[in-house]
Amino acid sequence: MEFSRFFILSITLLLLSSSAFAKTVSPPAPTPTPTPAPAPAPDYVNLTQLLTVAGPFHTFLSYLESTKVLDTFQNQANNTEEGITIFVPKDSSFSALKKPSLSKLTADQLKQVILFHALPHFYALADFKNFSQSTSTPTFAGGDYTLNFTDDSGTVHINSGWARTKVTSAVHATDPVAIYEVDKVLLPEAIFGTDIPPTPAPAPAPVVAPAADSPSERSADSKASSPSSSKLDGSSASKIINYGGNLVLATLAVVVLVL
Repeated sequence: MEFSRFFILSITLLLLSSSAFAKTVSPPAPTPTPTPAPAPAPDYVNLTQLLTVAGPFHTFLSYLESTKVLDTFQNQANNTEEGITIFVPKDSSFSALKKPSLSKLTADQLKQVILFHALPHFYALADFKNFSQSTSTPTFAGGDYTLNFTDDSGTVHINSGWARTKVTSAVHATDPVAIYEVDKVLLPEAIFGTDIPPTPAPAPAPVVAPAADSPSERSADSKASSPSSSKLDGSSASKIINYGGNLVLATLAVVVLVL
């Protein structure tokens, strides 16, 4: 009787321990799927640094800073998918600008002129082959502030209405920022009107003075003239001798008559 109780108790304990063990053992957790690494952020483009190192573009950079246009261009370069294309005149281009003068513009007009030097999109030089002279391209200045482009055997020409210039070199041309050097300041018709000054006439060709006679030519001339001069000298001498002889004969005749 005691044995049966002990057996039943043992079986009960075994069942209880088995159920408790089954509850504590859980199936293995699934292996988590690795999260893909985020795409690297594009490099920050510092326009001030680019224009300071290249150039000299100090005058254009000064206008960018004074008109606060630099902040607009910087934001377009680093915070948009469109990118930006900037046309930068050298310092000498501003020095050569006599009429019209930027010093007579209002603050708003000057800002529009600087905005006029950029397109709100990144364009490589090869992209300008698809542009047409008859197609106006909008600039950051908006409205009527447009540019016309043509490609001539790889050279990009720009017509702003007042100025016709060309891209002389690429300062920076990596998406999303393109900076191209131009040899003239871009002046919009929307500010300066359509009374475009005529293109200055080319300077006249210098007058070339005739070459001076060389010593050999002078000696040749003297030799060529020597025979005629010697002939003249000989005839003069013979005339003098004849005159002297006649004078002697006349003197002798007078002496004979006196005697």
